[in-house]
Amino acid sequence: MESAIDMLVSQFKTYAGSDGSSDTLSRDEFHRLVKAELPNFVKNAGDTTALDQLMSSLDKNNDGELNFLEFWQLIGHLASRHGGFHQ
Repeated sequence: MESAIDMLVSQFKTYAGSDGSSDTLSRDEFHRLVKAELPNFVKNAGDTTALDQLMSSLDKNNDGELNFLEFWQLIGHLASRHGGFHQ
């Protein structure tokens, strides 16, 4: 599990750092991350409008970016659904 966490943090920082700060994902960084890393887990990963809606639902502080904790909510949801834990 430690290697999985390392990978998630590393990928987040890689994508977040492409436009500036490695602490948050901009809209474009989030789109690139989902399309490249989660295409089979996120429905409509190629649909810009769907990704904007998903990002908006995760952006709890409404600052237009996702910090790691906001992004982590997506990972938890996807992992739960994938593992059959989500009803």
